[in-house]
Amino acid sequence: MTTSAPAPSVPALDLLRWQFDLTWSLFEYHLERIEPDDFLWEPAANCWTVRRSPDGTWAPDWADTEPDPVPVPTIAWLSWHMGWWWSVATDHAQGRTPRERSDITWPGAGTQTVEWLRALRKDWLTALAGLTTTDLAATAPFPWPKDPQHTVAHMIAWVNAELMKNVAEIGQLRLQRAAARG
Repeated sequence: MTTSAPAPSVPALDLLRWQFDLTWSLFEYHLERIEPDDFLWEPAANCWTVRRSPDGTWAPDWADTEPDPVPVPTIAWLSWHMGWWWSVATDHAQGRTPRERSDITWPGAGTQTVEWLRALRKDWLTALAGLTTTDLAATAPFPWPKDPQHTVAHMIAWVNAELMKNVAEIGQLRLQRAAARG
């Protein structure tokens, strides 16, 4: 019987960053291929998207209580949603006052949204770079305010999970749209 040496210990932030980078690399595959018309494509009649407001900005469909059945989101809605939760998480990680949902404006279909998402990634990585082991153990300010069972490390893991989910949803919608075009 052979024994192997124990696996080296990986610092928590390094592991979380590795998971984030892996998920982001999968997202880049879709970001490099997404077409402007893909963003507002509605894959079902019951759909959430973003719509032009009278002032020309984009406003997301929203309900304070999740409807049943849950509407199918467009890529536009998903990318706005990512911008919302990611901006708020970054605000918390950097000790800033978090923005309100209504303060997060979707930039529009195409390159501007892709660049916005890439800028959110850069801001997040800047926030992560400034964290210490002590910071990771602090109580998470978001998305579980005042719950001492959840730490900043949990918040980072939640961002990774939310990103992974939204990346998969956007990827699937992009693939369906491409298949529908023939």
